[in-house]
Amino acid sequence: MRLLCSALALLLAPLAQAEPLAPLPSTSQGEGYAVLIVSRERLEVATTCEVALYLHDQMAARLHQGQSVSFNLPPGRVSLRLGLTGTGPCQDGINQLAGQSLELQAGEVRRYRIAMGSDGLRLHAAPTLN
Repeated sequence: MRLLCSALALLLAPLAQAEPLAPLPSTSQGEGYAVLIVSRERLEVATTCEVALYLHDQMAARLHQGQSVSFNLPPGRVSLRLGLTGTGPCQDGINQLAGQSLELQAGEVRRYRIAMGSDGLRLHAAPTLN
């Protein structure tokens, strides 16, 4: 047993004398990015179709009732659109979906909920959680 402990001490001795690693660059939460959280509440959009979320004209998520999604995005302007997707009556049409834009700041967290209005699907600001 003593032989094992001595061998272990000899192996670890160079590590104890090694130079400490340089600290990593500061990466505080959210530095350089904004967080966008979008949720589809069960009662806001009364359809069984999926809701497609497009960021900069690229489909980024499909949301079923009760689901939410979050994105780490660079600060700046974000263009987004919402539409129904799926099969049967939910299929994407040739309609141009109305878009919205958001201006995001580094380090902020924005929460939105999907709602159906007279002008179709829209994002509405959700209450902040404290």
